[in-house]
Amino acid sequence: MHSVIVDCAIYRDGRRREGPGDFSDALDEARSAGGFVWIGLHEPSADEFDTVAEEFGLHPLAVEDALNAHQRPKLEVYDDSLFVVFKPVVYEPKSDAVSTSEVMVFLGDGFVVTVRHGEGAPLAAVRRRLEHEPHLLAKGPTAVLYAIADATVDHYLDVATELQNDLEELEAEVFSPASGGSRNTASRIYTFKRQVLEFRRATVPLAPPLTRLAGTASANGGVPFVNDRARPFFRDVSDHLTRVNESVEALDRLVSDVLSAHLAQMSVRQNDDMRKISAWAAMAAVPTMIAGIYGMNFDHMPELHWVWSYPAVIALMAGLVGFLYKLFKRRGWL
Repeated sequence: MHSVIVDCAIYRDGRRREGPGDFSDALDEARSAGGFVWIGLHEPSADEFDTVAEEFGLHPLAVEDALNAHQRPKLEVYDDSLFVVFKPVVYEPKSDAVSTSEVMVFLGDGFVVTVRHGEGAPLAAVRRRLEHEPHLLAKGPTAVLYAIADATVDHYLDVATELQNDLEELEAEVFSPASGGSRNTASRIYTFKRQVLEFRRATVPLAPPLTRLAGTASANGGVPFVNDRARPFFRDVSDHLTRVNESVEALDRLVSDVLSAHLAQMSVRQNDDMRKISAWAAMAAVPTMIAGIYGMNFDHMPELHWVWSYPAVIALMAGLVGFLYKLFKRRGWL
């Protein structure tokens, strides 16, 4: 069990307190002192999580979601706890790839349980930030939920900026005369579109939960275990997420336009190649036709026995080919 518990601490009046090593005793002590206990877990197994779920009264459906991972961002309200799923996103500059992890947050009376899947979750940084801001941490478990949401969405903004930079590089490559027709360009555009889709799967479903957390109690009946005074803070996070989702929508449209432009350029270049091939074939057909006629070996053919017939025919071929070359050149076929 100790291998999956990243941290377990009691917080009272915004300060971290030394408490008992067993989290069951920690919860009792936190509640009696008017504070809360925050337990962080990393990829626990079913057996390892059973004790935590039983002690904190976590709903079996939420426990199943927390163990299986691969969940969409969502907010679920149960009798004894609130269950929220976040999908932090990590941008890897070396591979220009977007990867996601998952953070599940159980919020209840005097406790916060966070379950992390993957390596990209910002929980360690969130805990350090809160412990350096006791006035915020004094707000209770709601402060932890807000800090996780804020850190996740702020990182979304950074990833959106990185993806925008990548898209500008793709646009420059597509419209560059040197590499716009590269076979690898279409593959890079499609890969980028998949990265945007992965990013979108993390950001778009998070909007309704944040809207609910940011709403007034009269509008949605309130969200239990969340301090009403925190709603303006969640509203600020929701506004940031709206900006992110607008950026994602713009990226998705732009990358589709870039792909269409690349395919149109490829089609135009193929047409240019076909015109050049046709022009050269036409120039080759003229001397071939003349040579074919004089190669039929008939006895009675014009100028067959004329002394200047050979150079005259060669000159005629050269002249016709030169005329066709100038004609195609002037029309832009060559």
